[in-house]
Amino acid sequence: MAELVTIARPYAEAVFRIALENKALTAWSERLSLLSAIATDEQMRSCIGNPELSATQKSTLFKSLIGKAQDGSEANLIDVLANNERLSALPEIAGLFEELRAAQEGVKEATIYSAFPVDDAQLKALIEDLEARFKTRLTAEVVVDQSLIGGVKIVVGDQVLDTSVRGKLESLRLALKN
Repeated sequence: MAELVTIARPYAEAVFRIALENKALTAWSERLSLLSAIATDEQMRSCIGNPELSATQKSTLFKSLIGKAQDGSEANLIDVLANNERLSALPEIAGLFEELRAAQEGVKEATIYSAFPVDDAQLKALIEDLEARFKTRLTAEVVVDQSLIGGVKIVVGDQVLDTSVRGKLESLRLALKN
């Protein structure tokens, strides 16, 4: 897995530079998402790995599946990846691109573990509080974890904010043990 990420990184950085220069981060994000979805399709994966198909055939097939006119950069990316037998790295390229984009935009990913489902109003209020606390914009993913008993546990990067009942009970257990 680490090898594929290593292979994908230069491509992701090159695409990111192109997108940044052209002020097209959102457009490239959408393009890479589509390309990634095509590359992960089971039938497409078998075509990508088929040694009987030439790089040109793979590139042409890939472009035909996009279903819209590609700009020169997108068509060039597909050609370069096909020629270097790297079309299978597209999901990693897309993921690394999104990481670079988030860093550029100053957005961090937050994972919110909650004992109960969180409605939109609660989530919005929680994100506003967390953005003030962490002094950055956040995108949040909510995971329901009933083992928390109550409350929430929030992970932003390498920081953890645990206000769950289970977390408080664990802190109390450790305090009593010492």
